[in-house]
Parts: sequence; C-alpha cells; structure tokens
Amino acid sequence: MAKRDYYEILGVSKGDDEQIIKKAYRKIAMQYHPDRNPGDSAAEEKFKEAAEAYEVLSNAEKRARYDQYGHAGMGNGGGFGRQSNMDMDDIFRQYGDIFGEGSPFESFFGGGGRSRGRRPQGRRGSDLRIKVSLTLEDIANGVTKKIKVKKQVSCTTCSGSGAKSGSAVKNCGTCGGSGMVRQIRNTFLGQMETTTTCPTCNGSGKVVTDHCNTCAGKGSTFGEETIEIKIPAGVSSGMQLSLSGKGNAGQNGGPSGDLLVSVEEIAHDVFERDGNNIIYDFNISYGDAVLGTSIEVPTIDGKVKVKVPAGTPSGKVFRLKGKGLPSVQSYDKGDQLIVVNIFTPKKISEEERMLLEKMMNMPGFSPTKDKTDKSFFERMKDLF
Repeated sequence: MAKRDYYEILGVSKGDDEQIIKKAYRKIAMQYHPDRNPGDSAAEEKFKEAAEAYEVLSNAEKRARYDQYGHAGMGNGGGFGRQSNMDMDDIFRQYGDIFGEGSPFESFFGGGGRSRGRRPQGRRGSDLRIKVSLTLEDIANGVTKKIKVKKQVSCTTCSGSGAKSGSAVKNCGTCGGSGMVRQIRNTFLGQMETTTTCPTCNGSGKVVTDHCNTCAGKGSTFGEETIEIKIPAGVSSGMQLSLSGKGNAGQNGGPSGDLLVSVEEIAHDVFERDGNNIIYDFNISYGDAVLGTSIEVPTIDGKVKVKVPAGTPSGKVFRLKGKGLPSVQSYDKGDQLIVVNIFTPKKISEEERMLLEKMMNMPGFSPTKDKTDKSFFERMKDLF
C-alpha cells in the first residue's frame, strides 16, 4: 500500500513552521496513544504513522529531502534516510519529551505501561559523516562500495559493558535494578503516576563498580571497520544515505550512532549530466552535415549508431530515448541528448581555400535563411 503524505497525516501545510508541526503531532499522538486505546490495533498504527511523519518533518534536513524526493528520499524504495519502521519503544524513547518536563501528559510518553519494560543501555554513540565519490557509470547502474571507516568501536575486552569483569556490575541502588523510577504527580486531571528513566544508571538497572582497563569504563575504543554501502541507481551530488547503527559505538553498552553518507559525483570526461538526461556533444564535418551521414556515439550502455540526415544544421539535437539515468524515486529513465556541432578548421591549405571560395559563389551555399529553419533554443524547446 502506498504511504500517505506526511503533511496530510499531521494535517499541516508545507509552509508551516516547527512549532505548528510539533503541536499537530502532539494532538494526534494524544488521540491515538495506545494507553488511551488499549487493544485497538488501528489506533496504534495511526500513532506509529504520526510518529513517522513527525520524525521527518521535525528535522530540517530530512524535511527538505522529503519535499524534493518524496518517500523515495526517505529510504522507502530509494535507499535514503533512516528507515522509519519504528516500534513503540522507539517512539516513546525518541519523542517522550515532546510535551515538556513536568507536563500532565508526561505519563503517556515514557511513563505508560509500555515503556516500563524498556531498559536503555548507556549513552548512544554519535553519528559519523563521510563522502563517497561516484562515477556516472556508478550512478547509472547503482553500486556497492566497501569503505574503511575509523571510528569508536565496541570494546572487545569488556564487550562494551565498561566493566572489568562480570562481578564488577551490581544492581542500581536508586531504581533497585528496574532501570525506571516512579513518581506521583498532582495534575488538573488528578493524580498521575509518571515513570522515567533512572538518572543514576541511565535505565540499564546496573552500575559498574570496577571499570575495564582497556576502555576505562567507556565500553568503546578507537578502531576501524569495513562497511558495505549499497548505493541505488540515479543518485546525485548532495544526496545522503543513512546507515543505522554504523556510526560511533555507544558508551556502556549504549546503541551505536548512524553513518551518514554524502554522495559526490565525479565529472565525466565526455558526458554532461542534466537531471536524469545525459548530454553529449558530437562534431561532424561540413560535408557530412550537408550530405548526411551515420555516426557512432558512446552511451552509458555502449556505442550506438545515429543517422544524421542531409542538411543538418549546427546545434541540431538528437534524442536517444531511455539512454539517460534512472530516477531514484521511480522506474523512469532520462534520455541522452546528442548535440551536433559542425567542425570548423582553423587552418586550411591553399587548394582547400580555392575550393571554398568557389563554393561560396554557388547558389546552394548562400547563407539565406530558410523560413523553416529554427533557432537552437526553438529546437531544444521542441524536445521537451
């Protein structure tokens, strides 16, 4: 089933600012929150749908990519952006504070029954950003790159726990090992029990009494990892892929950050890119332009023959349908546009000069404009 438009889901417009989007998400999230709709799978799906829309529209970079490329730019078929297949715990963890500290609605986010069993482990690792340079051929066909990335990796000595040994870990005294602390708050709705992550153990339920000597208790060390990056066909410079969990390792067993891969396109020797179209300039002699000829031109897929009819003017554009680049958000392909230029020699022999001067006086070589002739810009306009 096709995904709904994110703006439609939240009931906002493209020009609305962050506060309006946040307010709209808050309203929908409260309406379809699972604690208010126990056992209602339809409400839960709408709750997830709203969270997915807010995840994109609340982030300026993701929102700009969505506005330009739609769902394809978010990873739903195009391979970009973080995948939005979040479970309920992910939603509570990421957006539980949207109502603000001490809000009467706080118990619905991070404080409801669903979040009590969740135990975040340590601090999340930071994101990493790298650039990947691609040739036009890579972009046309898609490519898989293996890249060595220097980053924080999980400590092999303590397996990321930060503890010197298994006995160097004990239950947290603040939360009793549950990872959560509960409070009773008086609100205009009456007394509400709120449950929040334990500030002492950061939700793990455990504290380390003796730190690992290798990582000094952080759970991570500086190292290197070879990462395989699958890049879909049709990308362009400035596009960004997000590889979840491939960034710096977290501390004390926390989740890893993401690896953000920015695409950089290498200029081609003979082709020029214009969106999904490829432009190729081809020089022919004056005689071939007058008499007509057959030329062989390169494409991304190999060489093809193109017939140049007699009387072809300089600047004539021939279109090779479907010989351009694929679209990253659909199955469409661009075209290859061949721009014919008549070669003008800078030096000629005396014999050649005499022949040219003789032809210039002939009726067929008069520069009188034919009423059917069109300018270069008119011919380009006819193509689109």
